[in-house]
Amino acid sequence: MNRETDIDEARLQAFVDERLTPAQHAEIEAWLAHTSEARARVEAYRRQRKALHGLYDDVLNEPLPERLRRPVARRQNALPRVRARAAAAAVWLLLGTGAGWFGATVSHHDANTVTARITAPATLAREAAVAYAVYSPEVLHPVEVDARQEKHLLGWLSKRLGHTLRAPSLTRYGYRLMGGRLLPAQAGPAAQLMYDNRAGERLTLYITVQTGEDGDTAFRYTNERGLSVFYWIERDLGYALTARLERPQLLKIAGGVYRQLTP
Repeated sequence: MNRETDIDEARLQAFVDERLTPAQHAEIEAWLAHTSEARARVEAYRRQRKALHGLYDDVLNEPLPERLRRPVARRQNALPRVRARAAAAAVWLLLGTGAGWFGATVSHHDANTVTARITAPATLAREAAVAYAVYSPEVLHPVEVDARQEKHLLGWLSKRLGHTLRAPSLTRYGYRLMGGRLLPAQAGPAAQLMYDNRAGERLTLYITVQTGEDGDTAFRYTNERGLSVFYWIERDLGYALTARLERPQLLKIAGGVYRQLTP
């Protein structure tokens, strides 16, 4: 084998996840020894896998909360919906993206009405941390569109999110824009702008539409397994700034981002 197309993406992913037979594993090892670009991609996949395990292994090992295991009143019309929503709650909990899930509750006025809600700001921060963990270690393709096409990048992302987006300048903090990408999010499409400094350290600004939320919020902070995240909602857009920085350092940068993005 001497061409990269000899090994497809599915087999590379299976190789990284250790789902191949010993013979298949050895075959790909031999091929990677002579394919530098694929080796770099495999290393990036391994870093992403390690980062995601670091973020969510604890969550995946947690037992389901009692509220999700309690039997719900047996009403013929309500039971299917209760089961469906409880299952959805469990999935969100296990995936880690439903950090704000409060579980299903039955209304005092109508026992057939089952409601569930997700705290949008907490979900925003968790999504931003996951996106950072997945893409910041990437060597070959950290962004979809690089900063040389900044006008095209921002036009594309603005169109997809339905809002005019801007990329704040972070040069005074030692960071330059690398580019960005479009991502799926709980609230719809999301944009991720990535920056780096001379040391190769990366920082991301994650943006989602938050229409229908309670309004603007002050800065909030969370630490997701070593990742610092400052996040806020401003005029129907949610912003989350993420980096492996100490809280005071990231707060200073977050303030600069806010001032540039707020007229």
